[in-house]
Amino acid sequence: MDLTVISIVLAGAGLAVVIALYLRSERARAESAAHLAQFNQLADKLADAQSGLEGRVQQSQTQVNERLDGLMKRLGDGLSQQTEKTGETLKVLHERLAVIDAAQKNITDLSQQVVGLQDILSNKQTRGSFGEVQLNDLVSAALPPNAYQTQHTLSNGKRVDCLLHLPNPPGPISIDAKFPLDSYNTLVTAEDKTAKVNASRQFSTDVLKHVKDIEAKYIVPGETAESALMFLPSEAVYAELHANFRNVVEESFRRRVWIVSPTTLMATLNTVRAVLKDARMREQAGVIQTEVQKLLEDVGRLDQRVEKLQGHFDLTAKDIRDIRISTDKVIKRGEKIETVQLGDDTPAEDLPSADNVERFPGSR
Repeated sequence: MDLTVISIVLAGAGLAVVIALYLRSERARAESAAHLAQFNQLADKLADAQSGLEGRVQQSQTQVNERLDGLMKRLGDGLSQQTEKTGETLKVLHERLAVIDAAQKNITDLSQQVVGLQDILSNKQTRGSFGEVQLNDLVSAALPPNAYQTQHTLSNGKRVDCLLHLPNPPGPISIDAKFPLDSYNTLVTAEDKTAKVNASRQFSTDVLKHVKDIEAKYIVPGETAESALMFLPSEAVYAELHANFRNVVEESFRRRVWIVSPTTLMATLNTVRAVLKDARMREQAGVIQTEVQKLLEDVGRLDQRVEKLQGHFDLTAKDIRDIRISTDKVIKRGEKIETVQLGDDTPAEDLPSADNVERFPGSR
C-alpha cells in the first residue's frame, strides 16, 4: 500500500513539473507539442511503471502473506511442542514432588524418633537401660550364648551388666554400661570459657566416679579378671573423652578399667571370640591327645592278641601238617591194598595170612 502512495506522489510531482514547464513555455508553443508528446510518452512510461509497481506490490504482499502464514505455522508448532514439553516437565515435577513428600514424611518420622530418643536419654534410668540393651545386642551378636551372662550377681552381691566367661588367664571379665550424657551435653553447649572449664571439670569427675565404682564393685580377686570394661554407648562421648581428657583415660588405665565405645567393644569382643576359639581348640587338642593315647594302648593290646592268635595258628598249622602225613600214609596203604590181585582160582595157600598182612611194609 505504501508503494502505491509513492507512485501517486511521483505521478503528481511529474505532473507539477509538466505544468510548470507548460506555463513557462508559452512563447514556445511549437516546442510544446514536442514536449507534450514527450509528456505523453513520459505519462505512458509512468503508467507502465505504476502498473509494474502495482504488480510488484501485489507480489510483495503475497510473499509477505506467505511468510506470515509460515511464521504462524512455525509459531503454532513451537507452541505445541513447548506445551508438550511443559506437560512432561510438570509430570516429572509431580513425581519429584511425590518423592519429596515421601522424604518429608520420613524426616517427620525421624524427627519424632529423635524426640522420642531424647526423651529416653533425658532420664537417667531409661538412659541406663538404653546402654544395657545396646551392650546386650553387641555381645549377643559377637559371642555364643555360653560365652557370657547378663545381669550376673557376683559373690560380693553386686550385679554386673555383663560377665564374659574367659579361661584363666585372664578369667571372667566384667562389663558395665555407663552414660554420662548430662555432663557431656553441658560441656558441648558451654558458650564461654568459664562455663566450658566448669563443664569439663564436671564431666571428668563423672567419668572418674564411674571408673572407681566399676573398680570397687566388679573386680573381685579370685572370681573375676584383674581388669574390667566400662561401656560408653556413644561414639561422641568416647571421642571427646580420648581427645580432650587424657588424664581421665590414664587414670582408668591405672585402675585397670578399660573404657570402650560400641566400635571398640565390637573389636574387643572379636578378640574375645578368638581367645575362646583358641581355648576350645586347646581343650579339644587335649581330648584328642588323650584319645590317641588310649588308641595306642588298644593297639598294643591288639598286637598282643594277634601274637597269641599267631601262636594258635602255628599250632594249628603243625596239627594240619601231622594230619597231612597221616593222610598220605593212609593213601599209600590203600594203594598197596589195591595192588593185591584176588581171583576165584587163587589157591588158598597163596592167600596172605594175617601174620603176613601184619608184615606188610609200612604197617603199624
